[in-house]
Amino acid sequence: MADSRHQRHLGRTEVTAMLRETRPMQAIRKLVVMLTLTLMGATSMSDLSVAQTQSNPQSAAQAFSPTITGVMVILAAKAGVTREQVMAVMPAEIRETVQLYLGGKIREWYSRGDGRGVVFVVDVKDVAAAKAIMEDLPLAKQDLMDHEYIAIGPLLPLRLLMANPDRRQ
Repeated sequence: MADSRHQRHLGRTEVTAMLRETRPMQAIRKLVVMLTLTLMGATSMSDLSVAQTQSNPQSAAQAFSPTITGVMVILAAKAGVTREQVMAVMPAEIRETVQLYLGGKIREWYSRGDGRGVVFVVDVKDVAAAKAIMEDLPLAKQDLMDHEYIAIGPLLPLRLLMANPDRRQ
């Protein structure tokens, strides 16, 4: 009798262990399915009919082009530039950067996690305007920094979900 209880206990333990292993996988599968269905729904809601694009080409362009609300600028010292070269210009760079922040041109600013530069979010509507601002700073004038510009805006799938609220139901 003790043997049969022991075997039932072992059997339950194995089943419990198996359930513990499969539940996370089931949750992951459900999550993947939900995300897939959401994205498929968003894609189908964003599809404009031929009639819609012909009758209103402007709405077709808006459905596929993101709204630009700023430009992220990633700065890093150019190869071969020494820390001393950068630090010699930093007092002027900081003063002018603070002025841009106080003037509402720089919305956010961060140090890079790797310590090799900074990241700015510039409050402009296109990359050309961000370049004009950044190229006027002392480090850029002395050609000490590389700049990478990325236009940013609201997450496009959110707009697609809201494109046709009647079809969501």
